[in-house]
Amino acid sequence: MLHHGAGAKEMWSIIETLIVNKVPTELRKVPKGVGIDVLDDGAVIPINDGKYLVFSVDSYTVNPIFFPGGNIGHLAVNGTINDLVVMGAEPKAFMDTIVVEEGFPLSDLEIIINSMLEVLRSEGIALIGGDFKVMPKGSIDGVVITGVGIGVTDKPIIDKNIRPGDKIIVTSPIAEHGATILAAQLGLLDEAGNLRSDSRPLSKTLLPLIRKYKEYIHAARDPTRGGIAAVLNEWVRSSNLSITIYRDMVPIREEVRVFLEAMGVDPLSMASEGSAVLAINGDVAEEFIKELRSRGEKHATIIGEVVKPENEILKGKVLVITEIGGKIILEPKSVNLPRIC
Repeated sequence: MLHHGAGAKEMWSIIETLIVNKVPTELRKVPKGVGIDVLDDGAVIPINDGKYLVFSVDSYTVNPIFFPGGNIGHLAVNGTINDLVVMGAEPKAFMDTIVVEEGFPLSDLEIIINSMLEVLRSEGIALIGGDFKVMPKGSIDGVVITGVGIGVTDKPIIDKNIRPGDKIIVTSPIAEHGATILAAQLGLLDEAGNLRSDSRPLSKTLLPLIRKYKEYIHAARDPTRGGIAAVLNEWVRSSNLSITIYRDMVPIREEVRVFLEAMGVDPLSMASEGSAVLAINGDVAEEFIKELRSRGEKHATIIGEVVKPENEILKGKVLVITEIGGKIILEPKSVNLPRIC
């Protein structure tokens, strides 16, 4: 079913059932590294001098291929870069596989590839290899791109270390990409107003601060499929902790909020492609926000915190305080929006 790839609990269930549970424990990672034992945005392999290689891989099937704010190639490079950044790694190299349908316009493919190269050039990241294939017409819809990223760090951020008192930070307005793709698929871009994907790399604004505050950051993720709801639920599901967030503190542009409200879609479950969510020691959270804003992330905001649950019901749950003071448990929703990224 399409919802098995939507980034919510159905996807995690199928990954655990068909893959993770079949891999022997000793083969889920390399010694002193991180692999599918954690299922973070990347895998970590120790090298020498206290350094680690970080690898990330993701496939992109977005529809439409061209959208306000980018295209499938632009998205593939930015998404791969950001997966490395939120692992605490400096992106060093990129590889790709491009599979196109027979009859796909060569001019469109050139635009896509040029946009990929433009991002790599601007970020100083090497393109070190890849693969290219053509499938018979009708076998795939247009083009599918897989990006592989390689980065280096001396302290990877692994999303299993959240602690009570950590503040939850969102770096920029959420749901921009998801709202744009939804409007495009429904043919509502003109009616929806100024919607535009936030697809962009976070290596210049966020990575320097991740390095500076690496001892204080206990989790970081870019909220793509499944949005903030999926990220926060992943962070608490294997712990006895809870996260409380305040809906009126979550940054979201008015055009995005109005459109998604009209569609009956929760912005917390929609994808962002140029934002990040972090859990950071509360003692430095305000300072971190101040520095993020000075670097151009003017909407960076503390939206909640990690807490010890008040009761058994809230263990491993995310609690949302609504605009009128109500309390609801936030579950990741499988939004019926295939090929969002």
